[in-house]
Amino acid sequence: MAAADIAAGRNPGKKAGYLKVINHFGRWNGDVFLDYGAIEEPLRWKSPRIVFVNSMSDLFHEDVPQDFIQKIFDVMGRCPQHTFQILTKRPERTRELSPRFNWTSNIWMGTSVESAKVVNRIRHLQHTHAKVKFLSVEPLLGPIPRLPLSGIDWIIVGGESGPGARPMEREWVRQIRDRCVERGVAFFFKQWGGVDKKAAGRLLDGKTWSQMPETATNRR
Repeated sequence: MAAADIAAGRNPGKKAGYLKVINHFGRWNGDVFLDYGAIEEPLRWKSPRIVFVNSMSDLFHEDVPQDFIQKIFDVMGRCPQHTFQILTKRPERTRELSPRFNWTSNIWMGTSVESAKVVNRIRHLQHTHAKVKFLSVEPLLGPIPRLPLSGIDWIIVGGESGPGARPMEREWVRQIRDRCVERGVAFFFKQWGGVDKKAAGRLLDGKTWSQMPETATNRR
């Protein structure tokens, strides 16, 4: 990195790292790049932030070594002013490694549940040591009539967006919303999606649902 980049606060290595894992179509090429240089960045952020950890990847991918994950947990634990949200499609590995990490209350752990076919992921999430557990039901691709909510603090629901977006039925969303209301689980409806997600908006039955989970310190 050039001195001019450092002085200007730029990190060209980030873009270079991203380019290592995409193909010429702009999609993931199957490679895993470990950006050790970015791990300690949160230590330099003074104002509180909500941080989506590995927003374009999966921290618990099988090719991410445990020592790399451990380093990230160490930094998150040293930054109580920030809230870290981790989302995975591999909660079985999260469950396996969970006892080895220090789950401070500012580390929220979630898994993706886009259809009833993958609800088994929730069972693994429920057995982790995370203080706050959430489900990302986005894009919602079908009804999930009996979404397991035991030990779950937060549900995010949204439709698919962009060209070729698959439709999402209102009843699918209402089903989950009503179950959250009955169980006292925070419900966040993100979007209807579609080709023009801005025009579709995020109102559900005339209301904006933006509930957030209570912090672990307030709840337990």
